[in-house]
Amino acid sequence: MPRDAKPIKVLIVDDHLAFAEALQIALDQEDDLKVIEVVTDGEAAVRAVERHKPDVVLLDATMPGMDGIETTRRIRSSEADTRVVVISGHEEELMMARAVQAGAHGYVQKSEGLSAVAESVRRASHGEPIHDEDELEEAMRRLRHRRSDEGEVAKRLDRLTPRELQILGCLADGMSTDHTAAELGMSPYTLRTHVQNVLTKLGVHSKMEAVLLAIRHGKIRPGIG
Repeated sequence: MPRDAKPIKVLIVDDHLAFAEALQIALDQEDDLKVIEVVTDGEAAVRAVERHKPDVVLLDATMPGMDGIETTRRIRSSEADTRVVVISGHEEELMMARAVQAGAHGYVQKSEGLSAVAESVRRASHGEPIHDEDELEEAMRRLRHRRSDEGEVAKRLDRLTPRELQILGCLADGMSTDHTAAELGMSPYTLRTHVQNVLTKLGVHSKMEAVLLAIRHGKIRPGIG
């Protein structure tokens, strides 16, 4: 690094403190990088960005509370000059697409090693691409396809009546068909008719599939109905 050049200021955000501190030690060995702070959650990251105005934020994708995607949005909306590189211990193409769509400059896996993380920080700081353009476009295409599918499922779930959701809630709590019918004051035949209507509306083949869809989209919560 030239003598008059300033090091790249890096903020590390990871709820696994041991990893974050190890990453700090490794990055501080690089002449052109300087870790200015380590924080362990999204809210603290937003405050640290306001204080330090870092060049690059290395941000864990999956933190409790405010996750890396929402934290990226918050940082990018308040500090447009700060670049975000999302890091994760999991290889997931859709996570890369979600991170970039939220405003991150790129995405890097922890398994790629410290040299790859350092190089990603440099590229982000200089505005250089981290990912192959074709790779990123394919990831974005898959994300759009996934969201289209999820949107269609949400529309189907919205067609369910309160009674049908009540039935799914009972089934989610592990009630048998007969127990559910008795609980809701209907005959087993009527219950089976309701269940078949649910399967038809959702385009699934089993009660389990219907229950899992309803839980995943927040229509029912086991233990509550």
